[in-house]
Amino acid sequence: MVDLRSSLTSRTFAGLALASLTCVFTLQPMAQTPAFMALGSYAQQPPMKAVDETPHFAITPEVQGDILMAHQRYVAALDAYRQAPLDSAVLWNKMGIANHHMFNLRDAQKDYEKAIKLNPKYSEAWNNMGAVYYGQKLFHESERAYKKAIKLNPKSAMFYSNLGTAYLAEGKTKKGAECYRTALSLDPNVFESDPAARIAETGPTHEIATLNYLLAKVYAEAGRKTEALVYLRKAIDEGFTDRKKILDDKEFAILHDVPEFQQLMSDKRQ
Repeated sequence: MVDLRSSLTSRTFAGLALASLTCVFTLQPMAQTPAFMALGSYAQQPPMKAVDETPHFAITPEVQGDILMAHQRYVAALDAYRQAPLDSAVLWNKMGIANHHMFNLRDAQKDYEKAIKLNPKYSEAWNNMGAVYYGQKLFHESERAYKKAIKLNPKSAMFYSNLGTAYLAEGKTKKGAECYRTALSLDPNVFESDPAARIAETGPTHEIATLNYLLAKVYAEAGRKTEALVYLRKAIDEGFTDRKKILDDKEFAILHDVPEFQQLMSDKRQ
């Protein structure tokens, strides 16, 4: 479920998968590209002729690439980034993101590898590498990359969310649920971008139903009844048919007296 959190997101089905990369992989904060902050300000200019008094801005190739990325012009962004000094892990990560958005997974992987080679402790690049592996259905490799990202940045809810999705793709339901619980504890809004879209790229309908059921339990356990009901309905709509399990799972006990839950169970019997 690879954000682009401070990132470029798309509401298309495929774009949602990238978002958890939104999910998932991100452009770096502006603080890492100081030139970006200079945009909109300029030094005092010496006297000029009247026809030449318009202030001039020095925009670096990296900033040009950032602007083009914001407008989803990924090919042009890559061309701009390639004009910048190629000794920056941040820059290679950005190029990887551009390729990733265009589903050039092999090129994206090479870019992320170069970013990691320049900065082995670059957690975002490791996370994005996990997203590439996930997109290639290399779930074990994806799991390892996400774990590396978490080791470097254990406070990232998105990293835990992504690892949870990788676990589900491997059939490791309990571990996936634990990751989702951790992600939710770190960021109450971590699942605002529907994580089921990431499973949908690679797994059958029953895996989407399982993911939604797990999220319903995680939200119920956290006392968030509204979200629990939303994901429980999604699970049922995707084919989760074990009504007895729903009623027996202790996490859903807090919903038993809720009219919406009772109606949901009544609809389920029909």
